[in-house]
Amino acid sequence: MQEFKMWIGGQYVAAESGKTFKVYNPANEEVIAEPPEGGIAEVNKAVAAAQKAWPVWRKKTQAERSRVLLQIAEALKANVAELARLDTLDHGTSARGALMMAGGMAGDFEYAARAAQNFMDEKIPAKGQNFNYFQREPVGVCAVIVPWNAALGVVITKVSAALAVGNTCVVKPPSCDCLTTLKFGEILAGVDLPPGALNIITGPGGLIGDALASHPGVDMVTFTGSSETGKAVMAAASKTVKRLALELGGKNPFIVFDDADLDTAVFKAVMTTCANTGQICASPGRFYVQEKVYDEFVAKFTAAASKVVVGDPNDPKAQMGPVVSAEHRAKIESYYKIGVEEGARLVLGGKRPTEPPLNKGYYVVPTVFADVTQNMRIAREEIFGPTAVILKFSTEEQVIEYANDTVFGLCASVWCKDLPRAIRLASEIRAGTIWINDHMIKGAELIWGGFKESGFGKENGIAGLEEYTQLKWIAFDLKEAKK
Repeated sequence: MQEFKMWIGGQYVAAESGKTFKVYNPANEEVIAEPPEGGIAEVNKAVAAAQKAWPVWRKKTQAERSRVLLQIAEALKANVAELARLDTLDHGTSARGALMMAGGMAGDFEYAARAAQNFMDEKIPAKGQNFNYFQREPVGVCAVIVPWNAALGVVITKVSAALAVGNTCVVKPPSCDCLTTLKFGEILAGVDLPPGALNIITGPGGLIGDALASHPGVDMVTFTGSSETGKAVMAAASKTVKRLALELGGKNPFIVFDDADLDTAVFKAVMTTCANTGQICASPGRFYVQEKVYDEFVAKFTAAASKVVVGDPNDPKAQMGPVVSAEHRAKIESYYKIGVEEGARLVLGGKRPTEPPLNKGYYVVPTVFADVTQNMRIAREEIFGPTAVILKFSTEEQVIEYANDTVFGLCASVWCKDLPRAIRLASEIRAGTIWINDHMIKGAELIWGGFKESGFGKENGIAGLEEYTQLKWIAFDLKEAKK
């Protein structure tokens, strides 16, 4: 069993208490590691280390910081195979998918390193006797709290931007999917990042998350996770009026008009529903299909989803592995029961596989509900599993109303050949990202962030860098300067 430790102040650290916790392989329920169970003592150590490193890191030139970020990018490239192996082992990601995700992580650091170089200052032309300029400064110590569905990928997105503009970080990965992030700490040991500029602590989410969010030494909290937990983080952070960036839940509409290329829409619908076993915040949460093509869409989606191969994530044939934990599988299965009780038509799936070898591990199968209505819980609450909830609509006005009838506003997609109609919907739907004839496209240069209870703040692109800075106005009188 591989040994893992926390990364604090540039050193490998065990918990002061000596406690550890078990991490399970979701494909077979076997214990694969026992990382340290940190607590308040480790939070205080990590924050102190980040505070100590901040003056050193922020005073480096942007060119110097960018050079270190490019070092980190190269180190990530050298460790793609190991990061992918750990992702499959710890999270259940298919081996092919894990390699793709690990292979793309260096790009976030490369983008941040280059984009930050022309970003930090803005000069205002002198007018009369006055000269003004705006100076961007790093916020300070950033607490980075991430979810279990793509833990290291989210860490990379956040810390690449935060470090690029001069912040230091304390990272809290999820307990049930922490191994890739702890491996990232090992990778950092070989680069020129000042000790304490990035720290990684593991332990109970509620305890450590609350301690970081309320800690007087933390200047900003960036959090990705459920809306419920985001509200708790927000409440804790309010005690010291911290900067916040929250990327929370979604119930994303996937809207198909009767003039859409149905085969392409179905292909993308099945792929994005089953990717990462449905454990992606951007996955479709609600399919709205115009009544003329509704039955055809349901039939084609069901036929395609029934062919998705569920299996051991190390099996090259497997397209979908297990979900992350027994607790999460139970949550998904509770929604299967709710859907049936509410009167939705269960078209496919709804039961866990029971035949060996899938009788061990946290497996579910692609599941399809048809004849769903707007007020059913399965149409309103985030299931976070490979589950299609398919509703019918008649008019453009009706589907806009349905799409916006939610507390969430993360993303949406519109499928049709009528471009003016697609643009109208993109303008009317209250969500942070709208894709037209596509779904779930992301990149280091493409901003990401939601509306309403899906959170606030942006990741990626220049807007993502801005989140980790504060703007200062400096002005002086040129006439007085001459005396």
